[in-house]
Amino acid sequence: MLSEAVITIDVHGMTVEKALNAIHKKVDAAGGSVYEIRVIHGFHGGTRIRSAVRDEFSYGREPKVRRVLQGDNEGITRLIIREL
Repeated sequence: MLSEAVITIDVHGMTVEKALNAIHKKVDAAGGSVYEIRVIHGFHGGTRIRSAVRDEFSYGREPKVRRVLQGDNEGITRLIIREL
């Protein structure tokens, strides 16, 4: 089921710190059926959250996140938890 396999979190309007905390909670709570967490952070209002998310979860810093990808547009970052 797509609704269980992909979790979406919208962090528009949050501070960088609050956004990262909210995303970490989703990553920590992700069960075995979840393969992706889609983070909607926006783009036109600034890129601080986008940059922080991509930096925080890239390079193996978070063991549960296998890779980080850009979404369908620049306002979305995809955190891949497990491969399909």
